[in-house]
Amino acid sequence: MRLAHNGILWTSKSALAATGGRCDRDFAATGVSIDTRTLEPGDLFVALKGPNFDGHNFVIDALDRGAAAALVHRTPIGASVGAPILMVNDTLKALQDLGAAARARANAKIIAVTGSIGKTGVKEALKFILSPQAAVCATTGNLNNHWGLPLSLARMSADAAYGILEMGMNHPGEIAPLSKLTQPHVAVITTVERVHSAFFADVEEIADAKAEIFSGMAKGGIAVLSRDNPHFQRLAAAAAAKGVKDIRGFGAHQEATARLVEFSLEADGSRVSAVVDGEALVYRIGVPGRHWVMNSLAALAAASAAGGDVLKAAEALNGFTAPEGRGRVSVVNIPGGAFTVIDESYNASPASMNAAFEVLGRAQPGPGGRRIAVLGDMLELGPDSERLHAELAAPLQDNGIDLAFTAGRDMSRLADSLPRDMRGGHAADARALTPMATAAVRPGDVVMVKGSAGSNAGFIFKALLGLESGADERGVKRTVNGA
Repeated sequence: MRLAHNGILWTSKSALAATGGRCDRDFAATGVSIDTRTLEPGDLFVALKGPNFDGHNFVIDALDRGAAAALVHRTPIGASVGAPILMVNDTLKALQDLGAAARARANAKIIAVTGSIGKTGVKEALKFILSPQAAVCATTGNLNNHWGLPLSLARMSADAAYGILEMGMNHPGEIAPLSKLTQPHVAVITTVERVHSAFFADVEEIADAKAEIFSGMAKGGIAVLSRDNPHFQRLAAAAAAKGVKDIRGFGAHQEATARLVEFSLEADGSRVSAVVDGEALVYRIGVPGRHWVMNSLAALAAASAAGGDVLKAAEALNGFTAPEGRGRVSVVNIPGGAFTVIDESYNASPASMNAAFEVLGRAQPGPGGRRIAVLGDMLELGPDSERLHAELAAPLQDNGIDLAFTAGRDMSRLADSLPRDMRGGHAADARALTPMATAAVRPGDVVMVKGSAGSNAGFIFKALLGLESGADERGVKRTVNGA
């Protein structure tokens, strides 16, 4: 989340006021970074310390790369006298203080997004449809946890009209402090599904954890919820208990504020007829899948709640493309033709697997091509994990998938549950599966790669891109749905 202009985000004076730190040299920062690999000249580098890393070891590198200053809680080895160092007691607490100060000075409408699946997609769609209307600051990637969210806030410029912030969790109690720091005007819960269920007794507990987003709502805040989700009433009651009086639903339900009338799925998008706040809309979203239709309704409902122009927002959706790892489509040229690969490698759950299979099932292979699923384990599903993996066999068959390659311990249960002619191959992990998957593809195939991030399904996706004839170091040369 970079500034929309070349102005100053933090001065030494404002950073000192926010953090209560000490600094002997004036500086002016145009951004905030916690990673020297993505740091840009002019950034304030925050040296976070975690269980497996210590940003203090990279302070000198950050300054050499042009950082305006470094925020630290111990003097970095090798720092020269007079270096722009902002000393604090704890860098994570200081980052949270910067986020709180940025929120306090903001005039932006703050939209917070969480949900079992779809939160990054809705966040990216909101950023895309609101950016043509006004200055937007939004969470970059999936910086949605206890350090990612304050970083996103600290990067928000004072002149932003909209702040769009994603909140993630896999344990109870994680979203409430993020909400209190963010103080959202609009809170979106995309859906509640069986995700991270290893840490919850039941789905109701997951719903309650998502409902923590209402803990810090700004006065007059608005809740945007899936009206079709079986936990809508539970979430609505939780919102009301926190003083939220304006509760809006999206979905096909007759009482939805953003109501789906009808839609037609296409290989590269969907055409949608809907009614939002009583206004009939007909639009196209440039990403395939029924789940993206629902994501678009959530985004339009949130945009409306934040005061955006819904008609313009709906028109913009035609140009929207899927985020990396969440449905982005690429074409890879190989000897004899080309194949298509759908990148769903960022996350996986039973609900998102079913949605992805539906997209793959509607894809049109080229002559002689097949529909191929390359799947890594769905993680954090608890004692039901093996059963939930095995149950993916039915939707794979129902959607006409020709071959399934599987990697991981629990995915072996899926492999055993498939008809023999659908078993492309199984391996203990993604790296071992990669040569099987890359050797199998041929011109005309449509290949979908999906798994939880920890399953390393992304490694297979990159290897498939690397099959590009004459590929450069990035692999693929041409994308259909994405940058």
